[in-house]
Amino acid sequence: MLTRTINQSKIMLVIGMMILIGQRIGQIIVDKPVTPIGQAIPGILAVLFVCIISLKIKEMLPNLKFPAFAWATLIALILSMPFMPTAKLFLQYTNNVNFLATTTPILAFAGISVGNKIDQLKKISWKLVIISIAVFIGTYFGSALVAQTILKMQGII
Repeated sequence: MLTRTINQSKIMLVIGMMILIGQRIGQIIVDKPVTPIGQAIPGILAVLFVCIISLKIKEMLPNLKFPAFAWATLIALILSMPFMPTAKLFLQYTNNVNFLATTTPILAFAGISVGNKIDQLKKISWKLVIISIAVFIGTYFGSALVAQTILKMQGII
């Protein structure tokens, strides 16, 4: 168990470095004010700590079909709720981490995960295309509906 935790921590550190590099490159390309890496490191460590905790919860509850990613989302949501004493500190540090920089490793690992299940995807065949189109259309119209409702409520449109 300790060896597994150490290996997970090593992988998380590599991912943290990927995020910092991606953030730096993104800021240079978009010509945005550059956040010093030293300011982003505490936010990265906070995010990685949440990830490690979520992996440990997933390991402790193997019969529960709830992915570690969902645990991480739930923990981060709870830590950042306005009534939580951790909210100010957690948000102060994680605000220095660029969201788009975090998506690069997430998408890379999602691709690897899908690649490992290519045989299962082949069994689904053409049905996957129809489901994907339905999901994309539903997500698009759902997002547009939420945006329209909120913008109307705020009087912006």
